[in-house]
Amino acid sequence: MKITFLGTGPSLGTPIISCNCEVCKSTDKRDNRLRSSIMIEIEGKTIIIDAGPDFREQMLKYNPESKLDAIIITHGHRDHIAGLDDVRPFNFIQDKAVRVYAENNVIDLIHNQFFYSFGEELYKYGVPRFELIPIDENKFEIDRIEITPIRVFHSMPMLGFRIKDFAYITDAKKIEESEFEKLKNIDTLVINALRKKVHPTHFNLEEAIAVINKINPKKAFLTHMSHRIGKHKELEKILPKNIHPAFDGLVI
Repeated sequence: MKITFLGTGPSLGTPIISCNCEVCKSTDKRDNRLRSSIMIEIEGKTIIIDAGPDFREQMLKYNPESKLDAIIITHGHRDHIAGLDDVRPFNFIQDKAVRVYAENNVIDLIHNQFFYSFGEELYKYGVPRFELIPIDENKFEIDRIEITPIRVFHSMPMLGFRIKDFAYITDAKKIEESEFEKLKNIDTLVINALRKKVHPTHFNLEEAIAVINKINPKKAFLTHMSHRIGKHKELEKILPKNIHPAFDGLVI
């Protein structure tokens, strides 16, 4: 399984428009973060988790073969679904709708926000075509690849996901005790760490490290990081040896 970090930033991305802090002005490319998303290549399939406003740019940068078998959505905030309109090239290339897996409340949002894609008479080449597939907290499969949803809480209930010995959790602030059972014996964990100060709807750095220590993966990567977490090179110096700040374009 190959994981590519398409974006590791927060809802505003980094640099932030009009911000002159040292992170936003950094010349280290690792401090330049698009909205959070990953690409998973497994058993000949390409699966993307979340399609935010930077989806088009991410596909041009990190998916040169223009291959896409499915998109899984963690929750319905715009920084995780706004790029769905840009599945159109995949519709053309593959001559079919793109499968999008999401909870029912997120499917309702997609119907609402991309209303022009649904109806009896659609302009064939002007709208994205989706096959919307509802999921919940139960295991599901994409082309025989088993995926385990992890219920987490942000400003709303949402989902993280486990595939084999890899787990991806973004935008979380709380994980119920029962869900930790689903995260046993994983090798690699990706989890959000927005900043150093406490935040009402996201793990901060201290909270993220505490969750990592509880799950005890062999290796962990931080994502959904804002400019307030500091520079990548400085963050590397203070983290435990098994925890790493992810960056856009990182492949594991």
